[in-house]
Amino acid sequence: MSNFDTLHHFDVIIVGSGGAGLSLALSLPEHFNIAVLAKSHLTDASTYFAQGGVAAVLDESDSIEQHIDDTMIAGAYLCERDAVQHTVEGGRPSVDFLLKQGVPFTLDENQELHLTREGGHSKRRIIHNADATGKAISTTLVEQAKQKSNIHIFENYIAVDLITAHKLGHVTDENRALGLYALDEKNEKVHTFLAPFTALACGGAMKAYMYTSNPDIATGDGIAMAYRAGCRVANMEFNQFHPTCLYHPQARSFLITEAMRGEGAYLRLPDGERFMLRFDERAELAPRDIVARAIDYEIKRLGIRHVWLDISHKPADFVKEHFPTLYARLLELGIDITKDMIPVVPAAHYTCGGVVVDENSQTDLQGLYAIGETSYTGLHGANRMASNSLLECFVYGMSAAQNIQQKFTANFTFPNVPEWDASQVVDADEDVVILQNWDELRATMWNYVGIVRTTKRLQRALHRIEMLKREITEYYQGYHVSKNLIELRNLVLVSEMIVRCAMQRKESRGLHYTLDYPNLDPELRKTVLTPPNFEVEQPLVNTTVAV
Repeated sequence: MSNFDTLHHFDVIIVGSGGAGLSLALSLPEHFNIAVLAKSHLTDASTYFAQGGVAAVLDESDSIEQHIDDTMIAGAYLCERDAVQHTVEGGRPSVDFLLKQGVPFTLDENQELHLTREGGHSKRRIIHNADATGKAISTTLVEQAKQKSNIHIFENYIAVDLITAHKLGHVTDENRALGLYALDEKNEKVHTFLAPFTALACGGAMKAYMYTSNPDIATGDGIAMAYRAGCRVANMEFNQFHPTCLYHPQARSFLITEAMRGEGAYLRLPDGERFMLRFDERAELAPRDIVARAIDYEIKRLGIRHVWLDISHKPADFVKEHFPTLYARLLELGIDITKDMIPVVPAAHYTCGGVVVDENSQTDLQGLYAIGETSYTGLHGANRMASNSLLECFVYGMSAAQNIQQKFTANFTFPNVPEWDASQVVDADEDVVILQNWDELRATMWNYVGIVRTTKRLQRALHRIEMLKREITEYYQGYHVSKNLIELRNLVLVSEMIVRCAMQRKESRGLHYTLDYPNLDPELRKTVLTPPNFEVEQPLVNTTVAV
C-alpha cells in the first residue's frame, strides 16, 4: 500500500464517536475538515449505553448554586469549583444544542421537558428519553455527523499513539501534537493522520476491572496516549463502581439505571430488609460510592452473590412507562420488574480521573484536547454525581470547538513525519500471551484495587502490574500491533496510574476507601502524575509528581 493510501491530512482529528467527540465535531464550523475515528462502529461508545440522562438546571425551583452545591457534596469537596461552575452554567446551552440536533427527550403532560431525579441531586433536573437517554443522544448525533460533508468517519480504526514534535526529534521547538498513528483493523494497516488539532474523546478505562458496565472500547486509550506524549494525569484512584449492575449469567454488563432508585426503588437483602437506611439517611438516594460500599459490605458479610433491587411496590403502569427498555429486556430474562425483585451487584462504571485539561479541554500539549471521560476537568472530584458526565461531554466539547476556532490558522506547516515502521517486527505466534495477561491484569485490579482497598493489596497489585507491563512492552516491541495488543498496552499503563494514585492518597474520600486510612485528610489535595517516570512522591495539594 502506498503512502498516499495511508497518509491523511485534516484540520481536526477526533478519536472517539461518543457524546464528547461528536459534540465537538458538530460544534465546529462546516469549513473545517474533520476526521472522526471510531474503534468499533459509531454507536459503540459509553454514551449509547447511558440510561439516566443529562443534568441541567431548567426548573424554576432549582438554581445553578444548588446544582453546584450538590456536585461539591457528591464529590466529597474535592471538585474544583471553577470547573463545576463552568459545567453547570453550560447546562442550558447544552440542552439547547441537543434539542437543535433533534434528540427526542421525554416530555411531561404539559409538553415540557420531563425532569427526573437521581442520587445526590436535591432537585429534579435530569432530562431523559425514558430509560434509554444515551441511545437517543448517540443515534441522533451519529445521524447528524453522517449528514455533514466535512466530517469524515473512519470506523474500526484504533489509535496506536500520538505524533508529537518532540517524538520526531524537534526537542528545541515547543512540543505539540501533530496527529496520530491508527490501525485500520479490517486491512491490518497502520495509517498516519495529521492535523494541527487532535482531540481524545475515547472514554474511560473501566475495562481494567473484571466486572464492568462499560462497553469493550473503554480501555483507557486516550489517557495512556496523552500520558506517553507528556501530559499530566490526575485523580486516577477515583473509579466509580455503579451500585446496580444486573447479576445474571446471560447479561454480564447490563446496567440498572439509577433513575429507578430515583423513582422509589428499594435495595433489599434476601430476607427482604431495606438495608440502606443503616448506612445513610438518604437511603437508596445516597451518592453512588456510599451505595456501592454498602452493597459490597452486605455481600461480604452475608456471603451472598448479590442483593435485590425492588420497584414492585409501584403501580405496574408507572414502572412500564418510566422504564420500558429495562422492563422489556428483563422480561426476556424471566424477570418481571412489576412483580419481581432484580438481582444486582456493583460493577466498575466510570473513570473520574484522567488527562488534566483547562476549561477549553486543552491539555498540557499544544494542539491536543481531551474531552469527556478521558479528561480530568475537576468537575467530579472524589465521586461523579449521576448524569453530570453527559453534561460534561457537551459543555467541554463546545468549549473545545470555540478554542480551536480561535487558534486555527490555514497555513499550518507540518514537519516531515515518517510512516509507521513495521520492518523490525514479525507476526505474533502466540496470542495466548495477550489473553493470559489481559485476564491476570483485570483479576488483579478487581481483587486488589476494588471498592475497598488496603496498602498491602495495592502493593501486591503494583508488583504484579509491573511484571505484566514488562512482558507486554517486550511483546509490543517484537510483534505487529493488533487491537488486543494496543488495548492491553494502554490498560496496563492506566492500571499502574490507578494504583500509584491510590497509594499516594492517605485517606478515605469518595470513591477511594482504604481500611488503613479510614478518615478524611483535613487538607484537600489531588494526585497528579507527570511523565516520564513514577519515582517522586506526591507532596502537596495541586503539585505535580514525576511519573
